[in-house]
Amino acid sequence: MIQPTAVKLHMHHINKSFAGVHALKDVDFTVQGGEIHALLGANGAGKSTLMKILSGAYQADGGAIRINEQTITIESPADAKAAGIHCVYQEVDTALVPSLTVCENILLDRKPKGKGSRWLRWNSMYQEAEAILCEIGYEIPVREKAENLTLSEKQIVLIARAVSQQAKCVIFDEPTAPLSLEEAERLFRVMNRLKAEGVACIFISHRLPEIMAVCDRVTVMRDGCHVWTKSTEELQISHIVEAMLGKTFQEEYPKAEAAIGETLLEVRGVRQGTKVRGVDFQVRSGEVVGIVGLVGAGKTELSRLLFGADAMEEGEVVLGGQTVRLCEPRDAVRAGIVLVPEERRKEGILVDESIRANLTLPILNRFAAGGFIRRNEEKEHARRMIGNLGVKTPDEEEQVGYLSGGNQQKVVIGKWLATEADVFLFDEPTKGVDVGAKRDIFTLIGRLAQAGKGIVYLSCEIAEIIGVSDRVLVMCDGRIVRELTGNEVTSENILLYASGGESHEEK
Repeated sequence: MIQPTAVKLHMHHINKSFAGVHALKDVDFTVQGGEIHALLGANGAGKSTLMKILSGAYQADGGAIRINEQTITIESPADAKAAGIHCVYQEVDTALVPSLTVCENILLDRKPKGKGSRWLRWNSMYQEAEAILCEIGYEIPVREKAENLTLSEKQIVLIARAVSQQAKCVIFDEPTAPLSLEEAERLFRVMNRLKAEGVACIFISHRLPEIMAVCDRVTVMRDGCHVWTKSTEELQISHIVEAMLGKTFQEEYPKAEAAIGETLLEVRGVRQGTKVRGVDFQVRSGEVVGIVGLVGAGKTELSRLLFGADAMEEGEVVLGGQTVRLCEPRDAVRAGIVLVPEERRKEGILVDESIRANLTLPILNRFAAGGFIRRNEEKEHARRMIGNLGVKTPDEEEQVGYLSGGNQQKVVIGKWLATEADVFLFDEPTKGVDVGAKRDIFTLIGRLAQAGKGIVYLSCEIAEIIGVSDRVLVMCDGRIVRELTGNEVTSENILLYASGGESHEEK
C-alpha cells in the first residue's frame, strides 16, 4: 500500500522537437509529494507532450528527470511505472481490459510470470483488491467485469492499480471531463486521500474553478515554455487565463451585439418519459437562449428530441410559423435545425475521416455531378472553412481524430455552417476544450446570432450561460422551471432553481 513519502519529482530543462518544430523549450517542472499540482495551458502549449515524456510515451531530446535528486531514465511506460509514475486518463477504456474483472485490472501488472508461477491464489487476490479499494474509500465488486462499470468507477480502478504499485506520482489527465459534478467530487476526495498519503498528484483540467478549489499550486505553460508556477492562494482565474493566452482576456465570454427579431422557433409541450416533461419555449432570430440545469436535468434529451434523434411522445415544434415533423435527424436538417452534440467524438464527427470529409459531408451533393465528386471544389470549400473557423491543422486531409478537442469542436460546428440552417442547438459545446478554443466558439456563436440565426445553448456551466445568453431558462427534472432575464440572471438564482429550490409551479 501507499506509504507517506517526501518524494520530489523534478523535470529539468526538458526539450522536445517534432520534425524540427520545438514542442518543448527548456521546460522546468517540479511537483512535491503531498500536493495536487495543476498543469495548465491552451491547446498546443506543450503540457501533454511534457506529461507523455514523464509517463514514457515520448523520450525527451534533452534534459533530465529526477526523483529526490536522483536522476532516472524513462524510455517506456514500463520504466515510468517502475519509478512509481502512473496515469489516469480521461479515456479510461484505453488503459483497462474490458473483459477482465475489477480485481484483474487492479493487479494486472503484478500477475505471476515464468515457470513455477502457473497458479493464481484468487481468494487472496480478491481480498487484496478489496483492501486497496477500501483504502481509497470505494466499494466496487472486484469480480465485476470492467466493461460493466461506469466511467467514474473505471477511473477508480486505474487509481487502485496505481495504489497497488506504490505510486509516487499520479498524473490525472482531464479526468473530470466525462464526469457529473457528483462523480467529480468523489474523484477529488480520492485525490485528497492520495495527497494525504504523500503522493504527488498532477492535475490537468480545462475547468478552472476545479483548479482553484482542489489544487495547491499551478504551473502554466504557453508555446512550449514554462510561464510561471504559483500557489493557488495568490491567484485568481483571470490571472490564469491571461497567462495561458499571453494577453489580457478582457471578456472571458465575448457577447456580440445582435439585432433580435421575430420568433423563429417555438417548442410546445415536448415530452418524452420522465426525462423531458412538457417543455415550452421560444427563440427569436438573433437571440441566444441559454438552457441551464444540473446533470440529469434533461438538457441533452431535449436537444435530441429537437434534432429528431429521439422520438417525442407529445409536443410540437414550429419553425418559421410552420410545424415540422421530426422523425429523424435528416428531417431536422432539411427543416433548418442542426445540433452540435455533447459527445462530439461519438455523435458529432467521423474521427477516422479527414477534416475535408467532415466539413463537406452535409453538403456533399453540391460537389457531385454524374455520380462523381468534384474533389478540387470540395477541397477548396474545406480550406476556406478551416481558415474561417481557425482550425489548427497542417491541411484539410488531416484525420479529424488527431485534432485537439477545441479544433474538433470547430469542425463539428463548421460542417453545419454551409447548410444555411436557421436554428443551432449547442449541447455542452465547450466540454473538454481550453479557454482559447472557448473564446473562438463564443465568437462563432456571436457571428451566427448577428446573421439572424436562433441559438439554443444548453449547458451546466453557469458562468458560460450567464456570459453568452440573452435569456436564461432553468431546467430541473425535465421541466423548464424558471425564465431569468436582466438582473435576475445570477449564479445564485440559477443554482436555486436548478436544484429545485423553488416550486416548479413558479414558471
